Amino acid sequence: MEMDFGRLEGVKMPDFTDWKRGVDDAKACKDKCLKNCSCVAHAYVSGIGCMNRGGDLMDIEEFSSGGENLYIRLADSELGGKRGIKAIIIVVMVVLGLLIIVLCAYIYRSWTTKQRESGRQSREQACRNSLDEDILLRRMVHETEGPELPMLDFRIIANSTDHFSHANKLGEGGFGPVYKGNLQSGVEIAVKRLSKSSGQGLEEFKNEVKLISKLQHRNLVRILGCCIEGEEKLLIYEYMPNKSLDASLFDPSQQSVLDWAKRFHIVEGIARGLLYLHQDSRLKIIHRDLKASNILLDEGLQPKISDFGMARIFGGDQNLARTNRVVGTYGYMSPEYAMEGRFSEKSDVFSFGVLLLEIVSGKRNSGSFHHEDSLSLLGYAWLLWNQNKVLEMIDPGLGGTFSQSEVLRCIHIGLLCVQQFAIDRPTMASVVFMLGSDIANFPTPKQPAFTERRNPLESDSSQRSRKICSVNEVTVTIIQGG
Repeated sequence: MEMDFGRLEGVKMPDFTDWKRGVDDAKACKDKCLKNCSCVAHAYVSGIGCMNRGGDLMDIEEFSSGGENLYIRLADSELGGKRGIKAIIIVVMVVLGLLIIVLCAYIYRSWTTKQRESGRQSREQACRNSLDEDILLRRMVHETEGPELPMLDFRIIANSTDHFSHANKLGEGGFGPVYKGNLQSGVEIAVKRLSKSSGQGLEEFKNEVKLISKLQHRNLVRILGCCIEGEEKLLIYEYMPNKSLDASLFDPSQQSVLDWAKRFHIVEGIARGLLYLHQDSRLKIIHRDLKASNILLDEGLQPKISDFGMARIFGGDQNLARTNRVVGTYGYMSPEYAMEGRFSEKSDVFSFGVLLLEIVSGKRNSGSFHHEDSLSLLGYAWLLWNQNKVLEMIDPGLGGTFSQSEVLRCIHIGLLCVQQFAIDRPTMASVVFMLGSDIANFPTPKQPAFTERRNPLESDSSQRSRKICSVNEVTVTIIQGG
């Protein structure tokens, strides 16, 4: 039987108590009594020591005050079952722990089930959204669809590009890759395929479908159709065998292809195309990304303005707009657009002026000129203008086979187009008129913007909230021949 001691407080010690020498504390006194089967009580009195009592406790007397604590040996049951209570407490704690574990497992299982269900619903919703978007895109195409914009079958387009083989790839930009295709009818096409990872590309896709299908001009690239099938979204254009203007203009081995007569013809075509966008089309369009790589050349070197993914429609009375999402190419962007997000038709005029000076010089505006490489092409043209040496900027590849009056006229117009303030720049209607006029009637240009060559990543415009831009000739989207 398990034994322990009950305590009596404030009592007289019984007579004939056995005093235990060498026992120094109450615990040792208790242990001494437990080891002695005849010991029925013990007490430890400070200053006296340990006392053990054997036999009956007949002479114990309880005092109202004073006395000592006497510990009497009792059975566990007589002590109220302390060890039983401890056992019960242990059992309760174990059961409670198990209940907590079961509850946690239930909560975790419910959470994971909910997450799986949420994930399944999210996937289903994404699928529904994708289907809804396809429906909306198809509806949008249907609303703009005419004889010039049919919906084409994906398998036909995939077969025409040899299933988008690398050998047929023409270029790539923010929209996605561009491929050359050959239809069974023998028609050559250029296919812009929306990149599945490009959020920007989807917006460009919608923009091009909405805009270019409504535009018809000999100096704008012609869209032949589109394709929307699941994740595949394609735009199909006429194929340009002579690629983009920059491929010939800035490649020394190809510059001889573009003599001055062809260059001037290209300048006039680009100007007429821009005039159509700004003034003569059903919609007033600001292109916002005019540059050499977005001018395509057909088999007769007729220029075609392409890539309307960044373009914006203006209302009939609207002349200016502002955006926090600056898109385009540094080196062609007007200062008010690059710095403040303000754009208008004068923004396109600035880009045209840069392009015009590049066509005359055969040099990129992103290059370095004179004064220890500190001047941009615009700054170099301005320096020569003020020194009356402007003919020095003519592309040496032209040799002497050019019309001096036409070259001077183009340089003069180019400098008028790239002036710092939009109000000083001519409209495209004035540009088209000046291209066929006598230079004596032209206004005198003021200093251009961006005359010094700068790192675009350090410019003020790079600090705006969000920008999508390429550094000069890094093409956003290219449609070109192979």
